[in-house]
Amino acid sequence: MTQDPAPPAPAAPSPPFSPAERSRLLAPIIRLAGQAVSDYRMIEKGDRVMVCLSGGKDSYTLLDTLLHLQRRAPVRFGLVALNLDQGQPGFPKDVLPRYLAALGVEHELVYQDTYSVVKAKTPAGKTTCALCSRLRRGALYAHARRLGATKIALGHHRDDILETLFMNLFFGARLKAMPPKLQSDDGSNVVIRPLAYVPEADIVRYAQAARFPIIPCDLCGAQANLQREVVGRMLAEWEREHPGRLNNILRALTRVTPSHLLDRDLYDFAGLGTAPPEGDRAFDPEDLPAHEFLAGLEEL
Repeated sequence: MTQDPAPPAPAAPSPPFSPAERSRLLAPIIRLAGQAVSDYRMIEKGDRVMVCLSGGKDSYTLLDTLLHLQRRAPVRFGLVALNLDQGQPGFPKDVLPRYLAALGVEHELVYQDTYSVVKAKTPAGKTTCALCSRLRRGALYAHARRLGATKIALGHHRDDILETLFMNLFFGARLKAMPPKLQSDDGSNVVIRPLAYVPEADIVRYAQAARFPIIPCDLCGAQANLQREVVGRMLAEWEREHPGRLNNILRALTRVTPSHLLDRDLYDFAGLGTAPPEGDRAFDPEDLPAHEFLAGLEEL
């Protein structure tokens, strides 16, 4: 009787990244975040920034980025990290406080059971994202006011913004993305997204180097076929086939020509005469780059 082959030995864990390698991977994120903060005046002297920490790679990277900018930026501002425990079963309440205490970062862990509300009110088979996001946003706004925060920092990156653009285009018939800076409807909160220019791939590489204690989101983890994921895969395929295309789309969001769209509220088409003050550009050649690839984001 032949003996079954021995099972393969488990792969050895990858060696930890050196501090120099981790710094090298953070450098482009810092550069792009600093540019976004400057372009949209996200942070000003004396601000108290509440960093929303979910336990995912994006928010951990956001915190590291803002801590770096806090040390190096010419303006002084404060930081407080906040995690919202939404009542998800099995949520590890000790992970983030231990991590933040080791960093010496001021922080709070607050509890609000939005999980039960979302589960109770979302019909079977429907996605939970919209209601979960709305309840979470309301809770964050309230805690920001309580903490005296002048800005609320979220970890959305370039790919999140582009996914939102195409989600609205495909399923909402709207040209609408995710703003880098937003005032709440009641005017009492300002939301900022310092990672707005940062590709998700850069964050993935840095998070792997940093070995963050990631906390998965179990509320929507089973919704593998969300349309947002479909759009995300579409964008990733575009970038593989045409490197630089996503940067071009992002750049397009900063160069809008209302007169060449169809929104009558945005541009006074009815009031146009025979000699528009800016001259007739209807038959001018398209102002397109010679090729699609952009070497960098300097033009943003």
